[in-house]
Amino acid sequence: MQLRRTFMIGLAPLLLSTGLAAQDIKIAHVYDKTGVLEAYAKQTQAGLLMGIEYATGGTMMVNGHKLVVIEKDTQGKPDIAKSQLASAYADDKAALAVGPTSSGAALAMLPVAEEYKKILLVEPAVADSITGDKWNRFIFRTGRNSSQDAISNAVALDKAGVSIATLAQDYAFGKDFVRAFRGALKQAKLVHEEYLPATTTDFTAGAQRLFDKLKNLPGRKIIFINWAGGGNPFKIADLDPKRFGIEIATGGNILPALAAYKAFPGLEGSAYYYYEIPKNKINDWLVKEHFKRFNTPPDFFTAGGMSAGLAVVEALKKTKGDATTEKLIATMEGMSFDTPKGKMTFRKEDHQAMQSMFHFKIKVDPKVAWAVPELVREIKIEDMHIPITNKR
Repeated sequence: MQLRRTFMIGLAPLLLSTGLAAQDIKIAHVYDKTGVLEAYAKQTQAGLLMGIEYATGGTMMVNGHKLVVIEKDTQGKPDIAKSQLASAYADDKAALAVGPTSSGAALAMLPVAEEYKKILLVEPAVADSITGDKWNRFIFRTGRNSSQDAISNAVALDKAGVSIATLAQDYAFGKDFVRAFRGALKQAKLVHEEYLPATTTDFTAGAQRLFDKLKNLPGRKIIFINWAGGGNPFKIADLDPKRFGIEIATGGNILPALAAYKAFPGLEGSAYYYYEIPKNKINDWLVKEHFKRFNTPPDFFTAGGMSAGLAVVEALKKTKGDATTEKLIATMEGMSFDTPKGKMTFRKEDHQAMQSMFHFKIKVDPKVAWAVPELVREIKIEDMHIPITNKR
């Protein structure tokens, strides 16, 4: 039987007990608690709980209903993710679920939400197909999708005379990103796509193919890296791409991963979140409280988890605590809500959260353990044309 745990946040506990009152609303967090994406998943869990706390003013209640969070570990494996979500809906009677981290796990979970006719709020899995051709009406997503990542990075790099080669993982996360990135480029040329297994640790052969495609081209030459989890593709810098006039570019990442960016001062890209960039009261609270509780700043996926928690509570407030699926869907379609990175809106057509992204340039500060993404400009919702690719 899935273990239930009690989380204490400040003075307001989220009670995970067996004697739940009838009015309690159960929220299942089905996420990659263990596995290669564990670091990301832990951030999401912390953020989710802090988001519920913030949105309820520390009461953990909406209209007299206690919000109860139940944990389920997908281990990052699609088959386990599928069974854990089914268990959350059928056995634990969760009103809705949040998660997971892995796009592969998320895609396996989508049909389960449809089968049980209950909402799955995807955070932070990013594959376009989640709100694209694999989508169903029970799926919402606060996490950004690959198109949002790709298009915002294109805004930063898409200039005439630029040649770009991509390095990405050989599965949905990497391929969806590159497809969207390719489609978003209007002036720059994408000259090569390099895909490597997610378990890759030696990037020498891939780097050599990238160098060969770019080295004799005129103008600005960029290798854009899109990578998550294990391995360090930035080690290709050890092979000295600068000798061919080749730059490295990439999107934002979690703080430990940003340490590798210190080798690339001036590197540009687009980030989903960096704790010093957004200026709003929710982010101010998140940063202050996260330092107080964990002695670290909130990270990339902490903000995402908090956004999911804020969205859930906002929807329940609007329904006055009615957690029935059809009521929630009708409420959440087109719903806007505030998050640590600014306002988000669930698009009616595919339930993808429309949101700003942040064009950054890397600054290296010897006093900081990671490279600092300094804001160049906010890339607003209206600056990005995010395609609708579902079959609705």
